[in-house]
Amino acid sequence: MGFSLGKGVGSIALRECRILLKNPVYLFCMVVFPILVMFFFTSIMHEGQPLELPVGLVDLDNTSTTRALVRNLDAFQNSDVVAHYPSVSDARRAIQQNEIYGFLYLPKGTTDELLASRQPKISFYYSMASIAGGSLIMKDLKTVATLGSAAVGQATMRARGFTDEQIQTFLQPIRIDLHQVANPWTSYNIYLTTMIVPGILMLFMFLITAYSIGTELKFGSSHEWLRMADNNITVALIGKLLPQTIIWLLMVFVYEYYVFGILRFPHEGGAAMLVLLGVMQVLASQGFGIFAFGLMPSLRMSMSICALWAMLSFSMSGSAFPIMAMDGPVQALSWLFPLRHYFMIYQTCVFNGFPLLEAWFHFAALAAFTLLPWLVVRKIKNAMLTYVYIP
Repeated sequence: MGFSLGKGVGSIALRECRILLKNPVYLFCMVVFPILVMFFFTSIMHEGQPLELPVGLVDLDNTSTTRALVRNLDAFQNSDVVAHYPSVSDARRAIQQNEIYGFLYLPKGTTDELLASRQPKISFYYSMASIAGGSLIMKDLKTVATLGSAAVGQATMRARGFTDEQIQTFLQPIRIDLHQVANPWTSYNIYLTTMIVPGILMLFMFLITAYSIGTELKFGSSHEWLRMADNNITVALIGKLLPQTIIWLLMVFVYEYYVFGILRFPHEGGAAMLVLLGVMQVLASQGFGIFAFGLMPSLRMSMSICALWAMLSFSMSGSAFPIMAMDGPVQALSWLFPLRHYFMIYQTCVFNGFPLLEAWFHFAALAAFTLLPWLVVRKIKNAMLTYVYIP
C-alpha cells in the first residue's frame, strides 16, 4: 500500500512536471515574474528613504536671514529647493501640477519681526497625496521654521553674555535620545519590501494553485488525473502540487537569500526562523488556493477569489496602517488573511528576534490554512468526476 501510494504520487508528479514545462504560464508566474518583483521593489527603494524631494519657496522678505533658512532647507537630504515663486498662488499651482511636494512661504517683514521678537508668522504647505513624501517634506519644513527662531534666540542670548551650555539648555530643555529598534536607518526598503514581495509571491501561489487544478476541468483531463491516483483525490492533489511546492520553496529561499544575505536586511531571528517561515508561507498559500477552488469549483471564479483575497491582504497585513487602529469588525476580519499572520511572525520572530512562542497563534493560523483543503477535498473530487467546464 505504501509503495503504490508513493508510486501514484510519483507518476502524477512527473505528469505535472511535463505540464509545467509545456505551459509557459507556469514559467512566467512561478519564476520570471517573482524574480522581476524581487529586483524591482528592492531597487526602487535601494536608498532607504526618498531623497531630494522637490520643494518650492515664496520669499517675499528676501533678506540674508530668510536666505539662510532656504539654504538650511536645501541642505536637508530629503528636500531640494527647485524653484522660487512670486506668489502663493503660483506655488500652489505647482503643487497641483505635481511639480513640487510643498513650499515655504516667508512674508515681507519676517526678519524685522523676528529680530524684534514679535513672533512672525511663516507658513509651509505640503501635499499628502503621497503619504511618505508629504510626511518627509513636512518634517523638513517644520524643522527649518524652528531653526529660524532658534538662531535669533541664540544670537540674542550670546550678546547678553550667556554661555553655550546655558543657551543650549534654554533652546532645547529636553534632549531626545532616540533608538530605533532593528532599523536605525529608517529604511523604507526594509519596512516595505519584506511585506510587498512576500505578498506578491503569495498572490502567485494562490492563483497558480487554483489555475493548475481548474485546468484539469478546462482541458478535460480530470478523469485521467484521478485514474492515475486510483480515484484518491488526496494522492492526486499531493502529486500535482509537489513539483509546484518545490519550485515555490526555491523561489522563497532565493528571495530570502537575496534580501537577508546579499542586501543584509536585519533578521535577528536567524536563518532557521526564515526557513520555517518560508515553508509555512508556501504551504499556507497552496492550502488557501485549494480551498478557494473547493468553494467554487470553477477556474474563473476560484482565481477571482484568490486574486481578491490576495489584493485585500496588502491592506489587512498591518504594515502600512496598524490593524489596532481599524474598526473592530475589520480587526476580526484580518485573521482570515494568510499574509497578516506571515507579517506578524516576520516582525515578531525575524525582525525583532523574539522566540516563536510569542507568535504561536499566528503560526497555528498558518497551519490551519495549510489544512483547509481537508474541508473541500470531496467537493473537488466530485467536481473532477461530474462537472462540465463552462468558460
